[in-house]
Amino acid sequence: MDSLTSDTTAGRGSCGSHIDDPMDLARLLQIREQIQRPSEYLAFSEDGHEKVVALTREWTRIGRSLTGDLRLDDPTVSRRHALLGRQRDGARLLDDRSLNGVFVNGERVEWTILHDGDEIEIGRYRLNFISLAPDAERFAARFRSRPRGRLASGRVSLPRR
Repeated sequence: MDSLTSDTTAGRGSCGSHIDDPMDLARLLQIREQIQRPSEYLAFSEDGHEKVVALTREWTRIGRSLTGDLRLDDPTVSRRHALLGRQRDGARLLDDRSLNGVFVNGERVEWTILHDGDEIEIGRYRLNFISLAPDAERFAARFRSRPRGRLASGRVSLPRR
């Protein structure tokens, strides 16, 4: 997994609408600005520094164990706390039989499909899931460039995956 450090103050992009705190929203926008390539990421603060971890594997093990893919060193985190699975239809977060549970946007979950901007709580850590789709900007630009109103054929063409 790749790791980046966040220090800039400018930001752009879209995030989940469930983020109420302007400071959290600004922090997440800052992090998104630094990300160079479309993919999925986890962003969190540790020891006063922002960390961004690129999710590069099909399954990412999260926990306190030294063998985990993402190690969160805190007694409130189980050795095998959660699993994050990336598949074609999206990313899923699963509680790996942890003692303190996994929370997404404030709700305890056994498993859930993640969406861009979701806040994940694992022990004392608060992580944000960031998903930058490779075709999102191209699709948005294509949509903006289309004439408004009904197309001659009456059909709307969507980009192919």
